Amino acid sequence: MKTPATIDEYIAGFPAEARVMLEAVRQAIRKAVPRAEEAISYRIPTFRLDGHYLIYFAGFRSHIGVYPVHADDPALGAAIAPYVAGKATLKFPLADPLPLALIARVAKAKAKAKAKAAKAVK
Repeated sequence: MKTPATIDEYIAGFPAEARVMLEAVRQAIRKAVPRAEEAISYRIPTFRLDGHYLIYFAGFRSHIGVYPVHADDPALGAAIAPYVAGKATLKFPLADPLPLALIARVAKAKAKAKAKAAKAVK
């Protein structure tokens, strides 16, 4: 399989139903963190913020994965608990409606954590 150069190319390689869901994830992240830049890394879509990788997503046969996700906030941890599948990975079955608001919340939390870490280094 050829490595896609863009997120558009990546999404185009999936069946129609999966493409709709992958695009919805992409838009949820884009809306949540509008300053983030799109990229391909490790052959999958990612968003970078201030030159650093923020969040990845990928399509699979039966689910969409979002990672890495670390919930420092207990309320966010409880919200993502049903989707946690392994270390720092969220798994959303293609057969279920996507929790786009939750995905956006995760992206915002990651951006906030990156900003906080950057301030601590200064």
